[in-house]
Amino acid sequence: MDTSPDSVAVDLVGGRYRLGEVIGRGGMASVYTAKDENLGRDVALKLFAPQSADPDEFRRQEAEIELLATLNHPSLVTLFDAGTDSRIPDEPRPFLTMELVDGQDLRARIRHSTLSLTELAVVGAGVADALAYVHALGIIHRDIKPANILLVPVRPGEPLRPKLTDFGIARIMDGTRLTAAGTMVGTAAYLSPEQARGADLGRASDIYSLGLVMLECLKGEVEYPGSAVESAVARLHRAPAIPHTVPAEWAQLIRVMTALDPMDRPAAADLEVALRQALISPQSLPGPLAEERTRVLPAPPARPPLLPQNDAGTRALRVLDPDAAAPRRTGADSFASRTVSSFRQAHRRTRIVVLLAVLAVLAVTAAAAVAITTPEAPAVVPYPAVTGSLGEHLEQLQKGVQP
Repeated sequence: MDTSPDSVAVDLVGGRYRLGEVIGRGGMASVYTAKDENLGRDVALKLFAPQSADPDEFRRQEAEIELLATLNHPSLVTLFDAGTDSRIPDEPRPFLTMELVDGQDLRARIRHSTLSLTELAVVGAGVADALAYVHALGIIHRDIKPANILLVPVRPGEPLRPKLTDFGIARIMDGTRLTAAGTMVGTAAYLSPEQARGADLGRASDIYSLGLVMLECLKGEVEYPGSAVESAVARLHRAPAIPHTVPAEWAQLIRVMTALDPMDRPAAADLEVALRQALISPQSLPGPLAEERTRVLPAPPARPPLLPQNDAGTRALRVLDPDAAAPRRTGADSFASRTVSSFRQAHRRTRIVVLLAVLAVLAVTAAAAVAITTPEAPAVVPYPAVTGSLGEHLEQLQKGVQP
């Protein structure tokens, strides 16, 4: 079988795609224009490098296919198909077919000239909208850069609309890491500080990278140039330099997006709202970012308001709070006041039963007390027998003292 480049080029990829010219090239893949012979439409075909023995690179290729297949958003490049190019049997190559965007990428646009504030607001809001969508699905892009932002013309005279592409090194948050610990994946000039340190990444990493992209749109040059190490280390030692000609509102927005602490950066959804405000502002100025609301513990229930200290007010106050109408008491007084209050609020039949029970208890208690306290009749003391008139007087005296 003839496997020369010329013979391979004329064969159909996946049995249906005829390759055209190269429109993009990266370290992991090349992008071609292609013709879908089955549907008769033009597509962009991303052809990955031949599968290597590196399992991490192979998993990244599979991860891009799986991720793109689940995404559907107007600011994301749409995936049409995925497969394996087996034209060379010993070198199978994964490929993706996506919508062919008729336009240039943001990198080429910046090389031509810097962006106006209105153009910057359109690009920033569109990318922020796309990031809010993928972040809600638990996906981090991890490679936000001008070359991965395609600009699509919508109507003549209107700013170009952005489409975010290339999720080749994205990862699912809280999932299995696709790179070794302590390594950097992404373009060095746009890495977040946590990426440069090889730390775990969150949604805020994409916000930082987008902040550097927006700053480059205003300055026309990369903020952290140089080699991979020089560029990565530079952002850990100094904040991005924002020109004095940039309006204060834009400078503050970029400053917050590129904060060193990820917790200080805004969420993509809040960023989009602020940038959408610039589209309707006469001076194309972004709106303020939504502040994080402080969580406050619920307050304890308020006590009933104090009422005038008259008879009617006192009665009403006792209904609302029996203890509020009088000074605080302890011991028997407090127990008695609570008992009286509960008795007054009880049903009429219940009160009658309680009264009868109390009366019965009082009657039994009184009878017992009388029985205990009443002295017994004294026994008659016998006297010795005495005769004569003295004996008669003693007998009369004894009868006079008997009960």
